[in-house]
Amino acid sequence: MTGGPDDRRTAERFEEQRGQLRAVAYRMLGTLAEADDAVQEAWLRLDRTGAQGIDNLPAWLTTVTGRICLDMLRARTARREDPLADGPRVFVPDPTLAPLPQGDPEGQALHTDAVGLALLVVLDALEPAERLAFVLHDMFAVPFDDIAPVVERTPAAARQLASRARRRVRAAEPAGAPDLGRQRVAVDAFLAASRDGDFEALVAVLHPDVVLRANAGGGTATAVSKLVRGAREVAGQALLFRASVPETLEVRTALVGGAVGLVALSDGRPSSVLGFTVEEGLITGLYILADPDRLAGLDVTALTA
Repeated sequence: MTGGPDDRRTAERFEEQRGQLRAVAYRMLGTLAEADDAVQEAWLRLDRTGAQGIDNLPAWLTTVTGRICLDMLRARTARREDPLADGPRVFVPDPTLAPLPQGDPEGQALHTDAVGLALLVVLDALEPAERLAFVLHDMFAVPFDDIAPVVERTPAAARQLASRARRRVRAAEPAGAPDLGRQRVAVDAFLAASRDGDFEALVAVLHPDVVLRANAGGGTATAVSKLVRGAREVAGQALLFRASVPETLEVRTALVGGAVGLVALSDGRPSSVLGFTVEEGLITGLYILADPDRLAGLDVTALTA
């Protein structure tokens, strides 16, 4: 581009939409680095095309970002199905991090603008076209007439994709505790039992059907990824994980994906992040992200200020 007034205005209008586009891409992809890559690719496509002739630039950018994410998801799915891939993949989303609200957490609601880790895991299990139709329509109110060309289907078929995805999300996503205070009680009990090495206390705070997802990245997938079910099994894994964490690390309670979680910090940088889902006082889901590359991309300034 030449850098004239029209080009500068196009860049300004894109920047006005960057937050929205990143939100779309994050819900589509579940990782912050990939979301940023998708948004950057959307800018490159706009830069090549120019804004002239685009009647509704925000809508155009949203659908273009969705198309880019769809291609990325299809490539990801193809890699999963590669018979030469090194072991099963356990998906743990990149969590958004924020400090706990000030004051008594009792009665404070979940942050509705944050995306829960449990939802991102459910979305990851959808077919790429289902995920796109659900995210764009149900989360960002994009009409099916605009979604249809992206998924190469009729509007009616796109509506069916979203409906099918909606049913799967409702069936699989846990309800979660209704307020931060109840979550905090369960997470504090988990942390205390882990620090004390108290196996039975850990089992007591875990739901019998709790599911642990852990990913440390790099190396062989079978060695660093875990999917564990059941209270006693998860309690054992939690104690093993705690034993591998240096005593010098600072563990802070924070909002992880909008819910109460734990962040282990070393010299102000995260070495692991634990997200939780809590129902009726028991932990039903535990998500451990310890991938150094992905952790390096998390914003922890609000936690360390």
